[in-house]
Amino acid sequence: MKKRSYTCGLDAAVDVVGGKWKALILWALHSGPRRFGELRKDVPGISEKVLILQLREMEHCGLVHREVYREVPPKVEYSMTDFGQSLNEALIPLGEWGEKHRETIEAIPAA
Repeated sequence: MKKRSYTCGLDAAVDVVGGKWKALILWALHSGPRRFGELRKDVPGISEKVLILQLREMEHCGLVHREVYREVPPKVEYSMTDFGQSLNEALIPLGEWGEKHRETIEAIPAA
């Protein structure tokens, strides 16, 4: 397996949280464990397929823990790991910046 190499900390962080959905999924998990259906509601616009793929990637990276309960019907919950929580805390200032500048950003014409 090839070891990853980054030019700086931001490069490494963006690799872990890259894409449109991962930060939103982490934010949805900030208040506690969620079932798959709850996450679909908490992250508007995400398809079931993409949510499954993103959760798998986040679990593989150690950001999210998947707990399977042996029940009928099966119950699965997703929660943040300590690693995921630390990333979520780092994203809070970025979210605050987005809120502060939301009107300016929304006024930018689509490319």
